[in-house]
Amino acid sequence: MADSIQVHAVRVDSVQRDAGRRGGARRDAGAASADAAPALRVEGLGKRVALPDEELTILDGVGFEIARGDTVAIVGASGSGKSTLLSLMAGLDTPSSGSVALDGEPLSALDEDGRARVRGAKVGFVFQSFQLLPSLTALENVMLPLELRGDREVEGPAKAILDKVGLGQRLGHYPRQLSGGEQQRVALARAFVTRPSLLFADEPTGNLDTHTGQAIIELLFELNADAGTTLVLVTHDEHLAQRCGRMLRLDSGRLVP
Repeated sequence: MADSIQVHAVRVDSVQRDAGRRGGARRDAGAASADAAPALRVEGLGKRVALPDEELTILDGVGFEIARGDTVAIVGASGSGKSTLLSLMAGLDTPSSGSVALDGEPLSALDEDGRARVRGAKVGFVFQSFQLLPSLTALENVMLPLELRGDREVEGPAKAILDKVGLGQRLGHYPRQLSGGEQQRVALARAFVTRPSLLFADEPTGNLDTHTGQAIIELLFELNADAGTTLVLVTHDEHLAQRCGRMLRLDSGRLVP
């Protein structure tokens, strides 16, 4: 009887090892497939909004791919659809037609919670208006995305990145106690502290004077190069766009040469 149990246990163990190898192979294949996918794939993307008397088309048939590690500027006049496109690429909004795949994961196949999970794991944001929480200090603002992700160690990485952006002595200051340039430095630190694979920056210097804005841009590209992040920069500033390796131009909701 004991011999029979022992043989059975060996067989079960063998089956489990085989299953583990097959599962590992599938995981490896999945990882390889994800690694082979572009950072962002946009196909036939459209966004329409119903008005009382008509339907407004904001985006129409937009499609492109962005490779991992690229720096891409999306440019166009006000009202061309830049911010809407960013919202769709990040899964903050849903398209009327077409699809977005982020890091090989189709956002259209996910519900709101699923898209939030992808953003939390892979995406960083820098906004024109900083979007800092006024009731939190600089350190607490930067710690927040790590806490939301469930990281055990949050204070150390947050302090390190704030020191890197030159705010190591301003950890306990609230946004109202910081200049515009300092607030955007906190926002940069918050965006990069999670080491995202993809960073969206929406008019990151729009609320800053020329000198401060230039310093922020230098810091943005420095942090991005250090982290090897894919950068998608939405701007109407042609000079800023030329800092990127590639430029996509929107006009009335369509990509133009």
